[in-house]
Amino acid sequence: MRSLPPGAGSRRSLRRLAAFTRRALPVALCLAVLPSGVAQAAPSKGSLLKTGRLAATSCPEPPIIDLGIPRTREYLTAAMKCLNKSWSAHFARAGLRFRKPTVAFYEEPVERVCGIPWPAYTAAFYCTERATLVFPLTGEWVENRTDLYPLKTAAHEYGHHLQSLTGIRDRYEARVRSDHAHQAELGRRYELQADCLSGVFLGSVRRSSSRPEQDWKSLSDTLRASGDDRDHRAHGTGANRVRWFDRGYRAVSPAACDTWTASPSQVS
Repeated sequence: MRSLPPGAGSRRSLRRLAAFTRRALPVALCLAVLPSGVAQAAPSKGSLLKTGRLAATSCPEPPIIDLGIPRTREYLTAAMKCLNKSWSAHFARAGLRFRKPTVAFYEEPVERVCGIPWPAYTAAFYCTERATLVFPLTGEWVENRTDLYPLKTAAHEYGHHLQSLTGIRDRYEARVRSDHAHQAELGRRYELQADCLSGVFLGSVRRSSSRPEQDWKSLSDTLRASGDDRDHRAHGTGANRVRWFDRGYRAVSPAACDTWTASPSQVS
């Protein structure tokens, strides 16, 4: 792992990051992918899960801090350029319709965003109705970090956009309306799929990265620390977040991201 700011890699910092992340993506903003049943999705013609491997892409990271000056906007702009290039080409090869998301940067949270009050304690998030990725340029998720977590977070939010483009979110919304008893589990299946899709992207750019191997291994520690606790079950346990990210990262294919046929224990 590249050097972190003092305390950024400590257990206390990771616990704070975990609490921060658990509150980061309200269901109203980042709606999950809905299958036709609680434990399985209904793959349709043109399904994202049938599109094959994501092609290797060159995606060098610009410095997020340069001579002590934060460059978070430049960093995230470069990340979005890579994500758009990679996924648009993938969709074209698969014969799927692609549309870039809108991106909104904020120096600080504002009173309202995407037509609603800014969600409390959020990191980045995706506004489903406006197909907009919202990135605050400050906060523990990105400010003064030098690890891979900001890139992974951007790729996770982009995963929600992919879910919207391919109709997964529409099926999820329909299922949530009809199956109140399993809403929390469905939400975790959705979030863990976005984790997996972020792994697919990071796996596709791994060869172009100048990061040492330890940086990639350290990302697992950060993801594990961002898992749910007993009182807040929205994104999955730390172990399951690592499991699904790893599946996507190793397979470099959305086919690995079928959280809807996984057993309940794998999406707990």
